[in-house]
Amino acid sequence: MQQIFNFIYKNSNRLLFLLLLGISLFLSIQSHSYHRSKIISSANFLSGGVYERINNVNEYLNLKTQNDALAQENAQLRSMLFHTKDTTAAPKLDSIKGIKPSDIIVSKVIHNSFSSQENYLTLNSGSLQGVKQDMGVINSLGIVGIIDNTSKNYSTVISILNNKSRINAKLKKSNHFGSLTWNGKSTGFVQLTDVPRLASIRKGDTIVTGGQSVIFPENINIGTIDRIKIDDQTHYYTIEVKLFNDMTNLGHVYIIKNENREEIINLEKKEEKDE
Repeated sequence: MQQIFNFIYKNSNRLLFLLLLGISLFLSIQSHSYHRSKIISSANFLSGGVYERINNVNEYLNLKTQNDALAQENAQLRSMLFHTKDTTAAPKLDSIKGIKPSDIIVSKVIHNSFSSQENYLTLNSGSLQGVKQDMGVINSLGIVGIIDNTSKNYSTVISILNNKSRINAKLKKSNHFGSLTWNGKSTGFVQLTDVPRLASIRKGDTIVTGGQSVIFPENINIGTIDRIKIDDQTHYYTIEVKLFNDMTNLGHVYIIKNENREEIINLEKKEEKDE
């Protein structure tokens, strides 16, 4: 212990300098958006490379599980082929309304956090692949999150399991909308709030993305209603939604480009100025 005190005493000036330098750099980054964006981009680049190498090891160890999943998927596809009227033609894949195949970037989750209040994912696609901030991320089962930051070859995603996430969603059987949030409790459930009491709802109804978003196309699956309660203060429904996705086990995902997004945002800004 005495040696530690002696070291601190002998190097007190250097340690004080390093402390003040660290504080100044922190304050500079926090107060300048340009510096902050550069730091985030560099962090994405470094952490992305580490996550990708870790993910490669995990993929090798999980080959048996992945092979089992592929075998089940092949069996389902064969079943679809056998039940089509013309067995010589492969069934058409379902398309996302309003989104062309060229507007979809296939990517892979190389890091996934789901145990904190603000969870993020890291993907192995970045600006070089056309990924931009605020693009929607989905997979074959439903929504995953929204692109937050990008570097050249990697990007981070705000997971739907993030208490800062706000996504427009609706009842599939009607046009009653609400706001999709997460209360930070269970990885299998999110909450749909601000749904008016006029809406006819029941357990098991499907929840999908709404049409009021410039991030996600309409009618992308989210989950089903598990529990319903009425907020005593707002007198609106608060709905517990059971996710179709297992957010703790994500592989390949699809990043959705919306070519009309900038045009819509600029038009809405113009309307706000006119008012």
